[in-house]
Amino acid sequence: MKTHAKIAASEWAVMRVVWEEHPVTANTIIEVLSKSTDWTPETIRTLINRLMKKGVLGHEREGRAYVYTPLVDEADCVRSESQSFLQRVYGGAAKPMLVGLIEECDLSAEDIESLRDILDKKAEGGTE
Repeated sequence: MKTHAKIAASEWAVMRVVWEEHPVTANTIIEVLSKSTDWTPETIRTLINRLMKKGVLGHEREGRAYVYTPLVDEADCVRSESQSFLQRVYGGAAKPMLVGLIEECDLSAEDIESLRDILDKKAEGGTE
């Protein structure tokens, strides 16, 4: 899968449904998003069309319906968006972002232990 174009916040909601459910029809996307948003079906169809124009969403005709599939990998999009956020908000410096998140978020003992493990592996030269 190729690298993604810039995906707007509202478009992420559509892509999450597609990543989870694909292949998926517009009606299914509308049904899922109608449970968590107040968007009209027309708004959701507009978002689908935008994503197709950006080249991150593909479609094939099956009978009378179009079936949508992602053309980009979710993990790649998340990684790219994280890097963009880090650059925009923190000037590329990870430490202030991480400190801010850790101080503001509620973390369980399990979360803290997992973070320690990640930091320990990083300190040992690991890639995690």
